[in-house]
Amino acid sequence: MANLNKKPWAFLDEWRGSKFKGEWPTLPEMFEITAERYPDRNCFTVFEPDRVTLSYSESLKVVKDLAYWMTENGVTKGTHVAVSGKNSPEWAVVYLASLFAGGIIIPIDYGLHNEEIETLLKTAKPKLFFVDEEKFDFFAEKAKTESYIGSLYSLSKKHPEIYVYNLKPSGSPELAKAQENDTAAILFTSGTTGNPKGVMLSNKNFVSDCYIAQSNLNIYHTDVFYALLPLHHSYTMLAVFIEALSVGAELVFGKTLAVSKMLAELKAGKITMLLGVPLLFNKLLAGIFKGIKAKGIVVFGIIKTLMGISYFFKKVFKVNIGSKLFHGILDKASLGNVRIAICGGGPLAPNVCRAYNEFGIDFVQGYGLTETSPIIALNPKEHFKIASVGQYFISCMEMKILDPDEKGIGEVAVKGPMVMQGYYNMPEETAEVLSPDGWLKTGDLGWLDDEGYLYLCGRAKNLIVTAGGKNVFPEEIENMFQLYYNEIEQITAAGYQAEEGEEVEALVYPADELYKKLNMTRGTSEGDAAVQKEIDAIIETVNKKLLPYQRITKTTYLSEPLEMTTTKKVKRFKK
Repeated sequence: MANLNKKPWAFLDEWRGSKFKGEWPTLPEMFEITAERYPDRNCFTVFEPDRVTLSYSESLKVVKDLAYWMTENGVTKGTHVAVSGKNSPEWAVVYLASLFAGGIIIPIDYGLHNEEIETLLKTAKPKLFFVDEEKFDFFAEKAKTESYIGSLYSLSKKHPEIYVYNLKPSGSPELAKAQENDTAAILFTSGTTGNPKGVMLSNKNFVSDCYIAQSNLNIYHTDVFYALLPLHHSYTMLAVFIEALSVGAELVFGKTLAVSKMLAELKAGKITMLLGVPLLFNKLLAGIFKGIKAKGIVVFGIIKTLMGISYFFKKVFKVNIGSKLFHGILDKASLGNVRIAICGGGPLAPNVCRAYNEFGIDFVQGYGLTETSPIIALNPKEHFKIASVGQYFISCMEMKILDPDEKGIGEVAVKGPMVMQGYYNMPEETAEVLSPDGWLKTGDLGWLDDEGYLYLCGRAKNLIVTAGGKNVFPEEIENMFQLYYNEIEQITAAGYQAEEGEEVEALVYPADELYKKLNMTRGTSEGDAAVQKEIDAIIETVNKKLLPYQRITKTTYLSEPLEMTTTKKVKRFKK
């Protein structure tokens, strides 16, 4: 069992009364405390176009200067400030400065189409909108006639007169001070099954979740976090950005998922904390195995044997021999400095999680959703359960299973300080998921063991019910294909109406890697036929491992991949 009484936030007591009042500090207060504890530690680092690093004391000054400027330009308690751009120190400074000025920050997905961003801006109505270079011209033109955009400013040096670092205050006006229960951010969910909703999260939501998560995860001021996934997403925002700032760790901003740049930054930044989604970890693992297999079947067999021994030592004796056994392999994959890898944003196949642990990386599964700030379960590395998404924070929150079936499976519901305030201007939608006494229905189906570890089955909305009344969870089927990343780029299981009732269909987008391997061209009848033959064989292999009612009985090959969310989950409603 994990140490359920551990309180990593106990040190805050020495600051209570002087830096903050109440149960939790606000995000600005938390940042000030960290800057006072570790003024000279690296805070923000970026590698492109040149390597630039700001210490905590330097970052605090830049943030407060912008907050003073914002105050002089009309930002006060509750004012909306929007930001949309690539991961960067500038993005982080806007986020923090808005909160220091008492405002509400509204981070918007930079990967959305311009028209989709417009829709969110019409809902949010920000006073200020900070945007990156690629979309700047579009919104500059719109701002001439549309008031909902607010005053436009740039995250890029290409517009020096309105560039974030050049917005200097004329003085040091008093900053509006938010309280811990005041709204800090409105996060628009991308959603895989519906239209975006604005999730209102308070300072207390973020800060409590940040420190409570550390009950199951040891992080230090000596760590280096890698902000690779977009920061507007609650997962990266909390588990990378806010967690790093809470302990005085360094934050390296990655701007692209391009593998070559990512590997270079992992090595150059000496990253110790790597947070990602299943797609990223599947990609990295496929690359590692590809390199091992290239050494021949004998070497591959030896390494697989050593991996099994490593896992045995880790689980039984709590000794990590894999980090030494496989240091050369990890170093070649740019993972040599990685201390902990955390996967969230979607289910990860247990065999993938096990492989990382065998290689000596402490691999942690987590679970949460935007509406819970987002983390509500983590697998403690000392007591991890390979098939679970983690143990919920028993001493700090509640979790229960609604209407469990004979197997104990039902909808997961949670209550605690990390649960959202509600959906912005959507009282009916809020009432559908949030009860008056604070219980949030997650929409996820799962079950709990007697130690509080959660096992997810899938989304309630995605459930397939066969003619025989059996429940099929698409996610369980999709997980079986995670190690076939080099052959299948995207696979989505869905129900379809067969003669005798609902059965399982696979929507498949083959990987470019498979076309290259077969020396074939996508879009040609010969090439597509050869690739489909290979994938049909993979599906046949996987089907043998599935129960009869779970098996794929229809396969549809796609010429284009399905649209995905920021965390690389298929938007099922856009099939």
